[in-house]
Amino acid sequence: MAAGDPFDFSPGAQIPLSGAAGQTAATQALASAAYRDDAVEELLKANSDWATSEVKKPRIALFEPNLGEAFSRAVQQRMLGGKPLIQSFGLEPRPVVEHCLAANRIRKQRDARLTLIMAVCGLLFLPGVLLWLGVFQLRRMLAGAQNKRAGALSTLLLTVLGVIAVIFLVKLPVHGFWSIYVRAMVIAPVIGGLWAKRICERTAKDLRSAWTGLLGGGGVAAKIPEAVPQSPGETAAERLRQSLERLSADQRSNIVFYAGPKGILGMGTRWGSWQLAEELIPLDPDKEINPFRSWDVIRAIHDQLRLLERSPVHTGGFTPPFVEHWVVSPIGEGATAVSRPEGTEGAFQIRGAELQKICNEQQFGSGDRHYLGVQFVLWDGQLVITLLITVTVLHKTLRIEVTGHALGPTHSVFNGKPKNRTKTFKKGLKFWETRTVTLPVVAPREVVRLAARAPLTWYPPLLEYWGGKLVLPEPFGLRHAWADKPWRHRFMADDALRAATPVLRVVHEAALRVLKENGVDTEHFGKRAGSLSVAIQDVKPTQADVYNA
Repeated sequence: MAAGDPFDFSPGAQIPLSGAAGQTAATQALASAAYRDDAVEELLKANSDWATSEVKKPRIALFEPNLGEAFSRAVQQRMLGGKPLIQSFGLEPRPVVEHCLAANRIRKQRDARLTLIMAVCGLLFLPGVLLWLGVFQLRRMLAGAQNKRAGALSTLLLTVLGVIAVIFLVKLPVHGFWSIYVRAMVIAPVIGGLWAKRICERTAKDLRSAWTGLLGGGGVAAKIPEAVPQSPGETAAERLRQSLERLSADQRSNIVFYAGPKGILGMGTRWGSWQLAEELIPLDPDKEINPFRSWDVIRAIHDQLRLLERSPVHTGGFTPPFVEHWVVSPIGEGATAVSRPEGTEGAFQIRGAELQKICNEQQFGSGDRHYLGVQFVLWDGQLVITLLITVTVLHKTLRIEVTGHALGPTHSVFNGKPKNRTKTFKKGLKFWETRTVTLPVVAPREVVRLAARAPLTWYPPLLEYWGGKLVLPEPFGLRHAWADKPWRHRFMADDALRAATPVLRVVHEAALRVLKENGVDTEHFGKRAGSLSVAIQDVKPTQADVYNA
């Protein structure tokens, strides 16, 4: 590692286990997607107003990935690629990425065995393998036809091909060695398929066990020993370790991005805004106001917000809030990338004198803006409430603005547990009764798909070219990309609306105290604060980032 690298804060070589930090419902729900075996199109149901993912259609249907394969590959490449990310408030992105790496590791072990089977049964009996793959590819193509007549024709065609094959094998036009080889090239792929089926079923059970464990709230650890350098010469492991550390540092950045009607990316919709703006008048007409800056007001508000969890009545009240100074950088609504400067502290943060300068001077015109934020992560990470405060002084007018942002739960697509494959039959004479039979975990067509993909998994770009892939939305962040709105959940909506009133009152109380200490007549400020305190009690969520002409 180069000297002066600004983001290596790790204690050294350790086996990453995602079982300590970030064990929340949102983290585990997204991590479970790495182990799923659903169709990749299921993920498109989770597209939100902030981000829309896409699926590139396969050129050959037999090489198409499932949801877990596409999700793990896409998230791993994007999160560890070095490009800036949108913070994932309410969850820890590192455990999600570690589970993607762990799931890919399990699949690689399976694919190594399947590749061996394809080498033995495929290279030696290549014509037979190509014949069987062609039959399954034809079946997949015809099975996807919407026309019922096409589906019936496909069944008839496959039946006819099977009969012809049997007749051909019984009475071959060749004799001697070639007759034995022709029969073997048809039978060997079947034997290889049975062997492959056992391997696929064993791996599927391991993946489903992790999937169920994560959604059940268990501490399923993602073991990725390839991220632990065993010797100084293992540069790949060292790069992976550094990428994971960089991901954690990127998550701690205090720079966020405002994307027009989409709001501040990662914080959800801005649903409310309350402004207190009055003239700065000296309390004593014979004296001038003591010089003070916006930072002085912000610092007083910051200290007061840290005491929000205290209450004169013991009723539970607020959870400990997370109070942070945010630097909001404007980007276009359709921007596909963001850039984040690397601070001197090595965690992509703006602190110290630079932060105070933005707060005091960058209040009008172009440039970044300073906001003081108080954030509550509730419902095991499924609800993120953020209230941002900004203080500006233009001429003789001081304005204190409080805005409310809410990010809802992860989409219900991520909460589904694995289901067993079943088939229902009618009982013989008792045709009015049915019998349900549990089928093997992996269907025969799935075994063929996995075996066909296995040799190409060693070069993923070629596999993505033929089989398609998941295209993540940009700018990308794990949390907001697949978040739902909180207003559909009554209790979540209530929590978001209730948090605004006490925070607003604390902000006004702290600000008025600073104004009094500096000789400002606070009568007009107090009246305005009182009217806002009354108005906010009848708060209703709106689209505050959409300005209607």
